[in-house]
Amino acid sequence: MGRGRAKAKQTKVARELKYHSPNTDLAALQRELGGGGKSDRNFDDDYKEYVDDDEDHAEDDPDKWVRPTR
Repeated sequence: MGRGRAKAKQTKVARELKYHSPNTDLAALQRELGGGGKSDRNFDDDYKEYVDDDEDHAEDDPDKWVRPTR
Protein backbone atom coordinates (compact mmCIF):
# COMPACT_ATOMS: atom_id res chain seq x y z
CA MET A 1 0.00 0.00 0.00
CA GLY A 2 1.06 3.57 -0.46
CA ARG A 3 2.51 3.20 -3.94
CA GLY A 4 -0.33 5.12 -5.55
CA ARG A 5 0.89 8.52 -4.42
CA ALA A 6 4.49 7.82 -5.46
CA LYS A 7 3.40 6.49 -8.84
CA ALA A 8 1.19 9.51 -9.42
CA LYS A 9 4.11 11.82 -8.66
CA GLN A 10 6.41 9.93 -11.04
CA THR A 11 3.76 10.13 -13.75
CA LYS A 12 3.36 13.86 -13.17
CA VAL A 13 7.12 14.48 -13.38
CA ALA A 14 7.44 12.35 -16.52
CA ARG A 15 4.57 14.20 -18.18
CA GLU A 16 6.12 17.58 -17.33
CA LEU A 17 9.45 16.51 -18.80
CA LYS A 18 7.81 15.17 -21.93
CA TYR A 19 5.55 18.10 -22.77
CA HIS A 20 7.15 21.10 -21.06
CA SER A 21 10.84 20.84 -21.80
CA PRO A 22 12.96 23.86 -20.84
CA ASN A 23 14.73 25.92 -23.48
CA THR A 24 17.99 24.23 -24.39
CA ASP A 25 21.11 26.26 -25.11
CA LEU A 26 22.14 24.41 -28.25
CA ALA A 27 25.30 26.47 -28.74
CA ALA A 28 26.56 25.52 -25.26
CA LEU A 29 25.67 21.88 -25.90
CA GLN A 30 27.58 21.92 -29.18
CA ARG A 31 30.65 23.43 -27.47
CA GLU A 32 30.50 20.80 -24.74
CA LEU A 33 30.11 17.89 -27.10
CA GLY A 34 32.45 19.26 -29.75
CA GLY A 35 35.49 19.11 -27.52
CA GLY A 36 36.98 22.37 -28.75
CA GLY A 37 40.26 20.76 -29.81
CA LYS A 38 42.74 18.19 -28.64
CA SER A 39 43.51 17.73 -25.00
CA ASP A 40 47.13 18.14 -23.95
CA ARG A 41 46.86 15.22 -21.51
CA ASN A 42 47.22 11.58 -22.39
CA PHE A 43 45.06 9.75 -19.88
CA ASP A 44 46.59 6.37 -20.67
CA ASP A 45 49.91 7.53 -19.22
CA ASP A 46 48.34 8.53 -15.90
CA TYR A 47 47.86 4.91 -14.82
CA LYS A 48 50.71 3.23 -16.67
CA GLU A 49 52.56 2.39 -13.45
CA TYR A 50 49.49 0.54 -12.09
CA VAL A 51 48.87 -1.62 -15.14
CA ASP A 52 49.59 -5.30 -14.65
CA ASP A 53 49.56 -7.32 -17.84
CA ASP A 54 47.67 -10.56 -17.32
CA GLU A 55 49.93 -12.43 -19.72
CA ASP A 56 52.95 -12.03 -17.44
CA HIS A 57 51.32 -13.71 -14.44
CA ALA A 58 48.69 -15.95 -15.99
CA GLU A 59 50.10 -19.17 -14.58
CA ASP A 60 51.01 -17.66 -11.18
CA ASP A 61 47.48 -16.68 -10.18
CA PRO A 62 44.87 -19.16 -11.43
CA ASP A 63 41.25 -18.10 -11.38
CA LYS A 64 39.70 -19.41 -8.16
CA TRP A 65 36.21 -19.57 -9.66
CA VAL A 66 37.02 -21.80 -12.61
CA ARG A 67 36.32 -25.50 -12.06
CA PRO A 68 39.47 -27.54 -12.65
CA THR A 69 39.43 -29.89 -15.63
CA ARG A 70 39.81 -33.62 -15.01
